[in-house]
Amino acid sequence: MLIDPNQVPDQTGTGYPEPLRQLVEGRIRKRVGNAAGLTNFGVNLVTLLPGSGSALRHWHTAQDEFVYVIAGMLTLITEAGEQLMTPGMMAGFAAGTANGHHLVNRSEMPAVYLEIGDRSPNDIAHYPDADLVARHTGSHYLFTRKDGRPY
Repeated sequence: MLIDPNQVPDQTGTGYPEPLRQLVEGRIRKRVGNAAGLTNFGVNLVTLLPGSGSALRHWHTAQDEFVYVIAGMLTLITEAGEQLMTPGMMAGFAAGTANGHHLVNRSEMPAVYLEIGDRSPNDIAHYPDADLVARHTGSHYLFTRKDGRPY
């Protein structure tokens, strides 16, 4: 199925609880995989405005993730430190590997990348820098504190 990204609605916002939401303000997603009717994995065309992050630094127990930079400059932050990503560069994160990661746009221009992840059931996302855990419920992620208390 052919997809015109200009016909896919922008999605802003996050399921993160307050006060963690502001860390991803300036993230604009186009759920292009959903537009194609994909069900086994997701594909998002993401624009990060200057100063914005892709997510809180996290890792998944069951979901593989892959990113491909299309335009702009992004800083990839992982357990190993920081690396600059430019157009054409890619990064992958295997499920079950405790390597907290996220992208941050520290430049003065918007950056665009493709993010791809599978939709594994029973996935849990861990956030090493925040009191946050996300459990996949089948239709969305439920966010709680690390000890299981709700926000």
